[in-house]
Amino acid sequence: MKLRSLLLLAAGALLAFAPSVLRAQWQSTTYTLRGGWNSIFLHGDLPQGDIATLFADHPGVLEIWRWNPNPTATQFEESPLIPSAGTPEWSRWQRSSPESATLFQLTGQAGYLVRCAGPSTTTYSIPLVQKLRPPANTWVRSGASFLGFPSRLGAGYPLFSNYFSTFPAAIAANTRIYKYVGGELGPGNPLQIFSPSLERLDRNQAYWFEAQVVGDFDAPVEIVSSPTAGLHFGRTGSVVTLRLRNRSSATVNLTLAPAASAAAPVGQPSITGVVPLTRRTLDVGTVSWTETPITGPYTQTLGPLSSVELSFGVDRSTMGATQDAFYASFLRITDAANLFDVSLPASASVASLAGLWLGDIDVSQVRSTAPGSPGATTPRSYPLRVILHVDDSGVARLLSQVFIGKLASEPHALGLCTRESGLKSDEKASATRLLSVTLPLDTEISTGTGSVALGQTLVRTVNIPYNDRTNPFVHTYHPDHDNKDARGVPLGAGVESYNVTRECRFQFTTTPPAGTGATGWGTTVLGGNYTEILTGLHKQPLTVNGTFELRRVSEIGSITLN
Repeated sequence: MKLRSLLLLAAGALLAFAPSVLRAQWQSTTYTLRGGWNSIFLHGDLPQGDIATLFADHPGVLEIWRWNPNPTATQFEESPLIPSAGTPEWSRWQRSSPESATLFQLTGQAGYLVRCAGPSTTTYSIPLVQKLRPPANTWVRSGASFLGFPSRLGAGYPLFSNYFSTFPAAIAANTRIYKYVGGELGPGNPLQIFSPSLERLDRNQAYWFEAQVVGDFDAPVEIVSSPTAGLHFGRTGSVVTLRLRNRSSATVNLTLAPAASAAAPVGQPSITGVVPLTRRTLDVGTVSWTETPITGPYTQTLGPLSSVELSFGVDRSTMGATQDAFYASFLRITDAANLFDVSLPASASVASLAGLWLGDIDVSQVRSTAPGSPGATTPRSYPLRVILHVDDSGVARLLSQVFIGKLASEPHALGLCTRESGLKSDEKASATRLLSVTLPLDTEISTGTGSVALGQTLVRTVNIPYNDRTNPFVHTYHPDHDNKDARGVPLGAGVESYNVTRECRFQFTTTPPAGTGATGWGTTVLGGNYTEILTGLHKQPLTVNGTFELRRVSEIGSITLN
């Protein structure tokens, strides 16, 4: 395995321990309730807080009961349709006796019974702002399941028979389905649904299914993301995959579209803007990924009983440079038959570029000073290794070497240092040393202009004195290149050797240069155009050009300069 591959593997291992930020994408849903017992289904979590506080503006809400799926047993005292305190299937909150509550938080992808004051003719309109979660259902092995489904938004809910056509056991003739309609519990509430072909599936309600089935069915198309919580990129993530499986024997046409999040509730992190999602497609010819911004709806076709894996990225170059700025939105997935409507949460945060960066420069142009030179392009590019560290205050240092390991100073935390002496003596064997032989040993250059940021140019100058061992004019054992005269008297600069300067210019581009990958650009990968002007090797300055690419090895923003 090449050294470059080994170093990139080390970089991935170090970044795997970096903390990620998962926050909320919000959607407001209004529930219409009646006096007595109602059922609702939450597609997302309600904000953290006391339930009494959350419903302080709705005093008509007297009790809330959550059904907890118990796949291994059913322990209802009378009937699953009637909540019974003390059984593991139910958690409850009562306004009149909050001290006896066993329900403390309203979580998403769960069914709830809500008892309201007054007769069934009394109606309540209660908006609930929820942190959406991807669809998920657990059908118990025996007994009854209290479930809800992401059916079509708005008017025109689909019929039960159409929605469950790929999971017919849930509505088979030997099963029973119930819904709550308000009023006291009894023969009229909940009501049994006898004709699934005539009943519409309300996405805001939870239903009882007494069916002898086992499964995880929640929609006609199975949607699984990695990570499972949605399209979350955190501070440094680059790629999220989504698997779609068509459960039916007919072709399904899907529409995927970006959608904005509602404003964050009071006390929750504010949202800067919509996540700039990209659609990643593999070019088989070049074996490279192409990323297309998702700015509007696009279609995806699924063949009968087939599946597809989609890859998504994030364009961090459009997210600005404000550290920890939080972006949140949704990727909305609907089908042409208007059966379901799923909004997958997406999020990303702006990370600081502080840390250790390792990469390569590909020099592909050398401007010749010879008269009649055919051009500057070289037959083959020449690689230069570069190590760059950006501290927490934004100072960028060009380094010839760096050590990653437990430091000699207390409390011996994992850190960075520029000399082996900065490491804890009995932990040196586990440390990593990164080296750039294209710079003089023990080089640490922090002075210059510019900064490490997309669209900026960083300039650092490497000075190589005429008598430095790495100066190309110096040869310790050659009398014409040892900077001494015939009597051994030291000579000054410009006699046998010359002072050499290398002005290194790193122009960070907002988009990847041709021939480089876009994955992680702007957060774990940086790069752009490189220019170096060498003075002292020739009577005229020499200029070389190329491109460079840096990958973040560590997010540690402090470094020990020994």
